[in-house]
Amino acid sequence: MKNTDSYLPPAVTEQSRATILNDTQNLGSAAERRNLRFVILASSIGTLFEWYDFYLYAGLSVFFSNLFFPKGDGFAQLLSAFAALGAGFVVRPFGALVFGRLGDIIGRKYTFMMTMIVMGFATALVGILPTYEQIGISATIMLVLLRMAQGLALGGEYGGAATYVAEHVPNNVRGFYTSFIQTTATLGFLFSLVVITGTQLWLGDEDFKAWGWRIPFLVSYFLLAVSLYIRLQLRESPVFELLKSRGHTSKTPIKDSFGNWYNLRYVLLALFGATAGQGVIWYTSQFYALFYLQTILKMDFLTANVLVAISLAVTTPFFVLFGKLSDKIGRKPIMLAGCILAASSYIPLYKLMSAAVHPNLDFLALPLGVVPLPVSVNYVVVELCLLAQLLFVAMVYGPIAAFLVELFPTKIRYTSMSFPYHIGNGIFGGLLPLISTAIVSSTQDMFAGLFYPIGVIVITALMMAFFVHETKDRSLHDV
Repeated sequence: MKNTDSYLPPAVTEQSRATILNDTQNLGSAAERRNLRFVILASSIGTLFEWYDFYLYAGLSVFFSNLFFPKGDGFAQLLSAFAALGAGFVVRPFGALVFGRLGDIIGRKYTFMMTMIVMGFATALVGILPTYEQIGISATIMLVLLRMAQGLALGGEYGGAATYVAEHVPNNVRGFYTSFIQTTATLGFLFSLVVITGTQLWLGDEDFKAWGWRIPFLVSYFLLAVSLYIRLQLRESPVFELLKSRGHTSKTPIKDSFGNWYNLRYVLLALFGATAGQGVIWYTSQFYALFYLQTILKMDFLTANVLVAISLAVTTPFFVLFGKLSDKIGRKPIMLAGCILAASSYIPLYKLMSAAVHPNLDFLALPLGVVPLPVSVNYVVVELCLLAQLLFVAMVYGPIAAFLVELFPTKIRYTSMSFPYHIGNGIFGGLLPLISTAIVSSTQDMFAGLFYPIGVIVITALMMAFFVHETKDRSLHDV
């Protein structure tokens, strides 16, 4: 994006434009003199806790299908649980619009503090929610409403945190520093699995199923208090502060983001040329892999959680590695390579993982519902398959925050980057467990669920290859 004049208010003269750009270009060295580690830590911890809150439900979806939904066919219950999981994802783009607008008008800091409060209380309330057996369908409705509140909050959190960090750091290390925000989604998922697994081991299966499942949700009260205390120590983004002091913030960021073709085309490129493919890679390699082990291959809940948790822990540093590498060679080649590897490898990896759990079992000749419990599992092969998938995630997700913030100008950055990110992740990615499980159920082919993510990834790879330009050398200080 070389033409930035379309983003400038009519009252900005060439002289004042030059002053703003010169002033903000000096913020890189000023930010380096400040305690960047605290900025990264404070932003990352808060975002990590929000991902923890959001993904607790995902880690317990298989378990929740019996707690909050009418009794009946096991697969139908599971689909209902996935539908409730999907409700939280569907509303994320609306959260991006609501909180993105606020973030571009009043500032990054206070907006993502609001999202944290909404998320923390919605999560903690799940911990005291009556079950279907106690109050009937009202329990289901309240659970879905709380999931939607979580989705609205998360829709505003990620864009705020990524924008806030990016606007603090020097241009030539933006991929490296924003990649720490990128680790928070995986670490939040890992943290949720550790808390769930630890609680289950501590209490035992019987007490965990009776009441212990509530503990991971109630922990959110403590996490909310810690997060708020830390974030209250932060100051507003220096780039946004300068823009606001000169009266050049947008009064209508939603209209400015989507109301003209010049800006809208970058939103569409961000969605179809990056976040849609990234979203399905994220959810295939982490959530769907976990559900696949638990529901299709019939691996026990605890073992599957441990295997996925190990893969998450091992691959988390690669998010930072690929973020740093993107500062040198660019965001596009790394993300494109991740898309190509994922699309070409998923079916072989899932076949290999299935064979490792059920050696010598002819899945094509066996009805899906009668897959037996595993007897002899090659855990090393299963773990290697999970690790390979998580490396694909690191390749596309590590550099994408830097890519998105570089794609849009300061005055509409929060809104413009949040919306395509949460459609790609919330809709294309978040509905993946529901869509893929429904495809498997209707076709009785355990590998058919992979056709959906592969199709989306191929579209993104083609768009990225031919229409998306490299962004790493763009300054965030264009108004």
